[in-house]
This record gives sequence, structure tokens and C-alpha cells, in this order.
Amino acid sequence: MSSSSSQSAVYARIRRNPRFAELVAKRQGFATILSVIVLTIFYGFFMVVAFQPQVIGQRLSEGSYLTVGIAVELFMFIFFWVLTAVYVKRANGEFDAMTAEIIRDASKEVK
Repeated sequence: MSSSSSQSAVYARIRRNPRFAELVAKRQGFATILSVIVLTIFYGFFMVVAFQPQVIGQRLSEGSYLTVGIAVELFMFIFFWVLTAVYVKRANGEFDAMTAEIIRDASKEVK
């Protein structure tokens, strides 16, 4: 059996594996949830900037140079980094383990 036909057989077995469909659904669902969170916060901030700019320009305290807008942006920056870390941790843990199991099962069946 040639290398390319062997690879094609492995790929076909992977696509037919019910664990592969589960992996795709879990990964896509998780990514969708994180995307909705990020886009809601991001566009919500810009809606406030567009329609309530006085809120963004308010100083956090009397005599402070720090405004609500700067504080919110700093929070968003840190929060998005945390969400990225959460995704990477889950991807490197649960998703990679499932992927390795699926590939191992598909490779065994071909040999």
C-alpha cells in the first residue's frame, strides 16, 4: 500500500470516527462562546464610545489623569489575554488528548 493511499485511509477513518465529530463540535462550540464574549465586549465598548462619549471621558477620581475609557480598555486587554490563555489550556489539554486518541485509533485500524 502506498504512503498516500495509507494516509487517505487514515483520514477517512478519522472523519468516520464519532469521537472526531464530538471533538469538532466541542471545539467549535467553545470557540463560538469565546468569540461571542469577545465581540460583545469589544463592540459594546465602541457603542458606548459612539453614543455616550461623556461616560468614557469621565475621570476615575478628582485630579486623576486616568479616565473610565482607559481603565475599561486596560480591563479588556487583560481579559482578552485571559480568555486566550483559557482557550490554549483547553486546546492543549482536552482537545489535543482527544485528537491523539482519534489518530491512534485510526492508525491502528489501517495497519
